Amino acid sequence: MDFTAQPKPATALCGVVSADGKIAYPPGVKEITDKITTDEMIKRLKMVVKTFMDMDQDSEDEKQQYLPLALHLASEFFLRNPNKDVRLLVACCLADIFRIYAPEAPYTSHDKLKDIFLFITRQLKGLEDTKSPQFNRYFYLLENLAWVKSYNICFELEDCNEIFIQLFRTLFSVINNSHNKKVQMHMLDLMSSIIMEGDGVTQELLDSILINLIPAHKNLNKQSFDLAKVLLKRTVQTIEACIANFFNQVLVLGRSSVSDLSEHVFDLIQELFAIDPHLLLSVMPQLEFKLKSNDGEERLAVVRLLAKLFGSKDSDLATQNRPLWQCFLGRFNDIHVPVRLESVKFASHCLMNHPDLAKDLTEYLKVRSHDPEEAIRHDVIVTIITAAKRDLALVNDQLLGFVRERTLDKRWRVRKEAMMGLAQLYKKYCLHGEAGKEAAEKVSWIKDKLLHIYYQNSIDDKLLVEKIFAQYLVPHNLETEERMKCLYYLYASLDPNAVKALNEMWKCQNMLRSHVRELLDLHKQPTSEANCSAMFGKLMTIAKNLPDPGKAQDFVKKFNQVLGDDEKLRSQLELLISPTCSCKQADVCVREIARKLANPKQPTNPFLEMVKFLLERIAPVHIDSEAISALVKLMNKSIEGTADDEEEGVSPDTAIRSGLELLKVLSFTHPTSFHSAETYESLLQCLRMEDDKVAEAAIQIFRNTGHKIETDLPQIRSTLIPILHQKAKRGTPHQAKQAVHCIHAIFTNKEVQLAQIFEPLSRSLNADVPEQLITPLVSLGHISMLAPDQFASPMKSVVANFIVKDLLMNDRSTGEKNGKLWSPDEEVSPEVLAKVQAIKLLVRWLLGMKNNQSKSANSTLRLLSAMLVSEGDLTEQKRISKSDMSRLRLAAGSAIMKLAQEPCYHEIITPEQFQLCALVINDECYQVRQIFAQKLHKALVKLLLPLEYMAIFALCAKDPVKERRAHARQCLLKNISIRREYIKQNPMATEKLLSLLPEYVVPYMIHLLAHDPDFTRSQDVDQLRDIKECLWFMLEVLMTKNENNSHAFMKKMAENIKLTKDAQSPDESKTNEKLYTVCDVALCVINSKSALCNADSPKDPVLPMKFFTQPEKDFCNDKSYISEETRVLLLTGKPKPAGVLGAVNKPLSATGRKPYVRSTGTETGSTINVNSELNPSTGSRSSREQSSEAAETGVSENEENPVRIISVTPVKNIDPVKNKEINSDQATQGNISSDRGKKRTVTAAGTENIQQKTDEKVDESGPPAPSKPRRGRRPKSESQGNATKNDDINKPLSKGRKRAAVSQESPGGLEAGNAKAPKLQDIAKKAAPAERQIDLQRSQVLGSDGDSLWDIESSPGNSPSDLDRLKAWESSQEETEDSELVKGSVLKVQQGACRGLFDSI
Repeated sequence: MDFTAQPKPATALCGVVSADGKIAYPPGVKEITDKITTDEMIKRLKMVVKTFMDMDQDSEDEKQQYLPLALHLASEFFLRNPNKDVRLLVACCLADIFRIYAPEAPYTSHDKLKDIFLFITRQLKGLEDTKSPQFNRYFYLLENLAWVKSYNICFELEDCNEIFIQLFRTLFSVINNSHNKKVQMHMLDLMSSIIMEGDGVTQELLDSILINLIPAHKNLNKQSFDLAKVLLKRTVQTIEACIANFFNQVLVLGRSSVSDLSEHVFDLIQELFAIDPHLLLSVMPQLEFKLKSNDGEERLAVVRLLAKLFGSKDSDLATQNRPLWQCFLGRFNDIHVPVRLESVKFASHCLMNHPDLAKDLTEYLKVRSHDPEEAIRHDVIVTIITAAKRDLALVNDQLLGFVRERTLDKRWRVRKEAMMGLAQLYKKYCLHGEAGKEAAEKVSWIKDKLLHIYYQNSIDDKLLVEKIFAQYLVPHNLETEERMKCLYYLYASLDPNAVKALNEMWKCQNMLRSHVRELLDLHKQPTSEANCSAMFGKLMTIAKNLPDPGKAQDFVKKFNQVLGDDEKLRSQLELLISPTCSCKQADVCVREIARKLANPKQPTNPFLEMVKFLLERIAPVHIDSEAISALVKLMNKSIEGTADDEEEGVSPDTAIRSGLELLKVLSFTHPTSFHSAETYESLLQCLRMEDDKVAEAAIQIFRNTGHKIETDLPQIRSTLIPILHQKAKRGTPHQAKQAVHCIHAIFTNKEVQLAQIFEPLSRSLNADVPEQLITPLVSLGHISMLAPDQFASPMKSVVANFIVKDLLMNDRSTGEKNGKLWSPDEEVSPEVLAKVQAIKLLVRWLLGMKNNQSKSANSTLRLLSAMLVSEGDLTEQKRISKSDMSRLRLAAGSAIMKLAQEPCYHEIITPEQFQLCALVINDECYQVRQIFAQKLHKALVKLLLPLEYMAIFALCAKDPVKERRAHARQCLLKNISIRREYIKQNPMATEKLLSLLPEYVVPYMIHLLAHDPDFTRSQDVDQLRDIKECLWFMLEVLMTKNENNSHAFMKKMAENIKLTKDAQSPDESKTNEKLYTVCDVALCVINSKSALCNADSPKDPVLPMKFFTQPEKDFCNDKSYISEETRVLLLTGKPKPAGVLGAVNKPLSATGRKPYVRSTGTETGSTINVNSELNPSTGSRSSREQSSEAAETGVSENEENPVRIISVTPVKNIDPVKNKEINSDQATQGNISSDRGKKRTVTAAGTENIQQKTDEKVDESGPPAPSKPRRGRRPKSESQGNATKNDDINKPLSKGRKRAAVSQESPGGLEAGNAKAPKLQDIAKKAAPAERQIDLQRSQVLGSDGDSLWDIESSPGNSPSDLDRLKAWESSQEETEDSELVKGSVLKVQQGACRGLFDSI
């Protein structure tokens, strides 16, 4: 039944109204009263319904005729009839009556109208059951009411709102999914007419609509939600004001009582916004107000709401309402943690749905990535990674950079999330290539970054990197060929640090495998106390390689018990770690062991998890024989040019070199997997390639894996031998070394093979062709080290007649005077490279002999010491360049350190030689300091060097470069932790505490600092401050923890030293005074930094006899060697005067790098420059201040920088006319003195590694500049004439060890400015040159006048022959040395025109 625009025409009715006013019924319809049955009533009412249905509004007569009937049907009898069918029919009649009589209803009573509409509304509930036989009548009723808009009559009623509320509630309650669209349409028509044609919507009526939007109701009746949604969309223009008023009452005025829905206000806003944002045009400003509420929970609720509004897919709220967006972004910095957390969570949806807003979010996410709350930092990572996994284009490089930073977060949970997130991105976009090459390039850095994390100390980080490598970088579940291709190109594309990390990872896994293998070997041995002790130590070592070592110890012990009881489990583990275990076998073994240890009753088994960690680390899941063969085939394809190298972003040369490096690394960890003819044939092919690195790696692989070549592969052997001989004789130095070691490792007749190399090489040595010397020297050195019994004696003559006499003691070529202290390897002269290898040959020869029966070690040590004293220029002919001298100094210092690793040679190294070696770490050349420190650390960390060498790191406090000081501190931390851990893990180590306990470094450090050449005056505050800084540099690390009352122990050592004398010069009071002064400074530092040092020392420390004498009986030394005032200055760190030179001259800008601060002469600077001899403290203080800025710069010290030419203000006694512009470098040269690598030196900024050339021409009419003095000892006449100068003049003007700058006392120090300021020379000449006495090794052989044979040549006119130069070295080969000469071997060296040979100490 469907009412269209016009009703159907009514049929003629035969009924009439009786004259007495009775009700007229339609024809055929009898009177309807309560006297008839219900069925009869229904029958008659149906006929009445039919009659009214057929009537239209134009039937005036019929309308008048049936008016009484209409009034009758509205009586209480019908409205309250208990029968629902009766009520339905009456309702239909009433609906038609309203249609027929519209626009005026036949009912005039407001109460009656209200009752009628409430009655009709109640009948609409019948719409709920669509399967009811009466549903069509209910639909007709709804359709009629909607079409006619009958309810609009109620607007005239005072309480119409009650009717409308009832109607809306009824319609929303009956709508369901069985209704068709017509039902929903009529309901909408009915309700929308009420909303749009009324004077307004009351709060109660609005609630009846909005309640259907609340999530709870929405979930219960989805159709009512849809109905309300469409209704609101249709009436948006009318209802928006009502909605705005509602939210204003609740949000702004806080009147929550206005509606029962007040507590759901934010849910409603979200739903309304999703329906139509226009519904909330007036509400959004109110939300901005709420965002600034003082109530954190309220702000949190608004943030949650707005996060959904801004983040929804089709929302343009952020662009339409910028003020609200900006206000919302401000909540990222909210003080309330949950608000910040909610803001961060929103960012993920926002990035995915609105990439255009990423720019706005980036800065706020950056701040939150450093949030103090762990959960927020964690969610920042989740947010970015989630968006990136959806589409990498959604996140910019900056956002990925935040994740990269968090891989180093202090919290493990955050680090783990960042690392795993990056790993997933790498696998998706790089391995699988899901977004093309551009996306893969964007995240190509991830592989390097993840592997860099392996450098972290935490075992959790290391284990996670190993897991990521096995699952994401090179997934172990790939087929062998695919897996090796992935590894091959990954290794070729890694940066050097990542390669080192990956190599270290394989090394650690291999080491752990060896530990487990040794544990299994212990199980095979009979039970004994020694066996149990060894097993316990091995278990502790294994536990250290697992997460949470404390808990791991218990689990490892339990696992060890299981291994002892279960032989099958033991055999499975043996198979897993056997060299022949394949990757597939390893997988089976791991599963089998895990199955045996699993407990079905215990779903979470921490013991099993720990064992799985162990198995994952030791299982060879990547490499086996098949994998090595696949790698070799890949490398062969690269050699042949048939590989996909270019497609993988790697050049063929890089692929070959990296592939061979990869095989070289794997040859250490999986040597057995290489043993096949096919693999060795490919390696032989590599040996024939022109690439030196490739050939070198191939030789090393043969060395590591070829133990069975001689017996199993004779054809390979016969091909390999001549190649190795050729490489040992004419290959590169590295190839020669590996070739010699390879022959020694894999051939049984190695003596014959090595002799065939040794003899022709030793006969063909020619110092006149240094280019052809380097490889033979390397080969000879390694041969003599590997086979000393056979070659030590023949090598002695080579050393004496060629190495020392012909090579080291002659300078055949003149070095390039480029002014730099370091040059790249390719720029180093062949002669110097040969000399460096000659020094290494001496060391290797001695290390092979391992004895000093021929006193060769003493001679070698004296030679090396002389090399250091002469600054690398052993002949002192000034023909060698500064950069080459740096190379030779480094070689000499490293050689002494290498010899010290052998106990028999350590014993004969004198304290003076040790001190010379130590001072290399303060060398003026940055690279020398850097490389020497690395070598020192490497030897110490392996416990190869005696403990006294760790004291050398204290001198790093003087290094002018911040990075070097930081590196030294890290080295100290590592060394100390390793020594302490070694003592804990090795019970037998307690017997060697003197050489292992880190605290025992204190006496060595005190002695070393007491003999520091910078420490010349024991009461000089500046010098004491430097001593204090060096002491604290070491003590700070030692005193981090007070383990076993170590603070009191160190204090006791310093006190005990004051009861002894310096064994180096026991009878010299000044030397002992300096020693005691350093002790007092150390005590001062310890007392000030620790309140626990006053406790009793756990044991009486033992002092090294080599450096300290035995304390005399009844000797008491309670004297304080530093004044109270000095003590206060040292502790309070009173600021020193500001450095004028450093303040005036700013660093010069240079493209692409931060320039070094260059110290230059200024008004005050020139005064200090000239008068610093008379007022040395001023110069040293200013130099210290000037370098403070320079110390922080990161530019290489050995680069030449442009120098600013400045004016120098004339000083007293200087002609103002002649004192014009002076080159800044030259003007300050005198102030620089001989400072090498000191922390607070002017020269550290940029001048310390530059030999500044004169830019100004000398005025021909002026006095000639004096020639630059040689660096040897002064001529005897001058030396004797100045021997009696007082101490004030003798005082060094600036502390340190710099050799590049001319000393202030030297006339050559001002030679560049002589033409324009001649009186500067006069002042320099008038000032008496300082004299400094230093310690020389006691075994130094002296000349007839007490001069060193090395030093005689320093005098003008002397030109010693080769024989004279060799006397010092050859003297050690004679029977004995004169004891008187040994005792009197203290050489006094003058600081004047020529500094002595040893002034560099």
